[in-house]
Amino acid sequence: MPQSNNNKKKNIAIGAGVAAAALLLGAASYTATKPSDSAGGTVKEAAEGAAPSAGQQAGVYPELERLARRNAEDPLAQGRADAPVVMVEYADFKCGFCGKFARDTEPGLVKKYVDEGTLRIEWRNFPIFGADSERAARGAWAAGKQGRFWQFHEAAYADGSKEKGFGEDRLKELAQEAGVKDVGRFVRDAGSDAAKAAVKKDQEEAYGLGATSTPSFLVNGRPISGAQPDQVFDQAIEAAAKSAASQGKGSGKGGSASGKGGSE
Repeated sequence: MPQSNNNKKKNIAIGAGVAAAALLLGAASYTATKPSDSAGGTVKEAAEGAAPSAGQQAGVYPELERLARRNAEDPLAQGRADAPVVMVEYADFKCGFCGKFARDTEPGLVKKYVDEGTLRIEWRNFPIFGADSERAARGAWAAGKQGRFWQFHEAAYADGSKEKGFGEDRLKELAQEAGVKDVGRFVRDAGSDAAKAAVKKDQEEAYGLGATSTPSFLVNGRPISGAQPDQVFDQAIEAAAKSAASQGKGSGKGGSASGKGGSE
């Protein structure tokens, strides 16, 4: 019971701390699956109308920045744990625009910013499209247990993949495509209470921010909704890196790293 009470207090504190940003993200979430021509879309415009904290860029919230986990052992993340910029991505494998981001934008961000140490990407499972979404999220988590999350991510978001659904047999096919060595273990892990708890944790974090659509992102505490044009992410990442440098945060040099692949 004491642990439960502590968790409740922590949730209340987080909820109070991100209230303003949650309202902004929630207000814009109905367009989160529709690309916008404006940088950051409605969220950015609303955020820039709010007063930033001392020393912070407009539209950047310290409370949201602290949601970055920076766990070097996290198989659902790629990039250095000490990277100056962390992009948290809340997404669903059934989401068409999440797939568009994964295929068209993310690879460029990895090559341009992750590989050279500026950016870390942390995935959060945010299934919102029913049972198929939930199964895919648990499957992705299970693939991560064998160090193949990002390979599963690539297979699940391949052009035409979501149209095949995410039934149990399809998940095993994706696991094999991803190079998961022990498919029997994958099936057990995907159906485990641990998988359900991990997915629920990510999902509740997203809902706590006011997100109701996918994809949604936080770039060092700056909310971005939808599969925005590449330059929106470039601008947000570069601004965050510049701000971090001015504050002496994360050099991206040395420290622990977590990249694609690996094994448990």
